[in-house]
Amino acid sequence: MSNVHEAISKHSNKQHQQLTTFLKLDAKREALIEEAVFACVHSKPFGVEKINEVTTEMNELAAKGIVPLRKLVTIDMVKEFVDRKYGKN
Repeated sequence: MSNVHEAISKHSNKQHQQLTTFLKLDAKREALIEEAVFACVHSKPFGVEKINEVTTEMNELAAKGIVPLRKLVTIDMVKEFVDRKYGKN
């Protein structure tokens, strides 16, 4: 019976680790998106490469378990968001 409890505990810990990693990556992704939006609002050059590197890490994690997939971000997506929210890009 102890082996069953150990297996459940190990599985639970693995899921917790995946969720914790996902939340850290999600916060990093959101910060990078905010930087891109800020740059776009102020007519500064910006890219989405770093955002998508983090997104790819998140999606690799999602393929292993319990966390959701995230869309890759395009420059047009950022511009459209800025246009909708602030009326400019």
